[in-house]
Amino acid sequence: MTVIGIDAHKRTHTLVAVDDLGRKLGERTVVATDEGHLRAVEWAGQWPQVSFAVEDCRHMTRRLERDLLRAGHRVVRVHTRLMAAARRSGRQRGKSDPIDAEAVALAALREPDLPVAHLDGPTRQVKLLSDHRHDLVVERTKLCGRLRWHLHELDPELQVPSRGLRRYRVIDELAARLADLDGTVARIARDLLVRCRELTVQINALERELRDLVEDLGPTLLAIPGLGVLGAAMILGETAGAARFKSKHAYARFNGTAPIPVWSGNKVRVRLNRGGNRTVNTALHMAAVTQTRGIGPGKEYVDKLINSGKTKTEALRLLRRRLSDRVFTALLTDERACQPTDRPACAAASSAHTATHLQPLPVAA
Repeated sequence: MTVIGIDAHKRTHTLVAVDDLGRKLGERTVVATDEGHLRAVEWAGQWPQVSFAVEDCRHMTRRLERDLLRAGHRVVRVHTRLMAAARRSGRQRGKSDPIDAEAVALAALREPDLPVAHLDGPTRQVKLLSDHRHDLVVERTKLCGRLRWHLHELDPELQVPSRGLRRYRVIDELAARLADLDGTVARIARDLLVRCRELTVQINALERELRDLVEDLGPTLLAIPGLGVLGAAMILGETAGAARFKSKHAYARFNGTAPIPVWSGNKVRVRLNRGGNRTVNTALHMAAVTQTRGIGPGKEYVDKLINSGKTKTEALRLLRRRLSDRVFTALLTDERACQPTDRPACAAASSAHTATHLQPLPVAA
């Protein structure tokens, strides 16, 4: 098996091929376009068995992975940490595109269980919409803070309810009060209020769209107590297919709910994992906190742990891990049930995905 490591950049991709013993076989640099990707596939054709390894930075390698997968090649993703370790242990010192590409290939040889890339499915639409909604919420929060300072300057006795600037009634009442005021501050406040209303309309529309997608793609996931539409959307978008994980333990390591072993000798100890996918971890935490308030079986489980000597924080972490296992099972169930011929949303997303990503590669002149 020949492994081709790729160091990807905006304008060029550098490829280095190594054999199964780690010996360098060849090097090539191509432009970061569809034509350049075709040249990379043609160059790799000189070896009978080829596997590609790319650094795990999908904002940079998404189009490259797509073209390689469409050409029928296997593509694995190498975490930056693994690539850096391979580069430090290499014979050639320094840092360059060929050195990095060779480090990616060597890391792929050393690590047998790297994530395997797949063509984007319907869950990518959920991730894009969820991320876009989050960005709009962050923008609205920043805008509301500035608006409140201007309102305080105009009328210190004006009381705006907490989170009231996301409600249409409160926005309309403030707009009526500001309509008769003169001055630059009042003008800026009116402009900010208009923008706040626009953002609220967009955020609410995105939430409704996400609700329809999540109800169709993840009904079992959505049925977990404490997990709402937005939390389920975060999990669906970030997981990008639960079948790519070999077990519930691997999924727990992915989302940061699996503790890290830190023991030596007879006493087994672990510490909190502060890594992993923090977006999925946040969704699991929100579901755990909701369950501790009496929605679902989490409260009884946490009370039992506290009575046995655990702190509330420790009990919440254990509940998050239990929820991770349940979420993993629900994701697998929904993925098996979500067939394009059975579910309208899956069919529509799958059709759009096929039309966008499964066109044949261009033929070289």
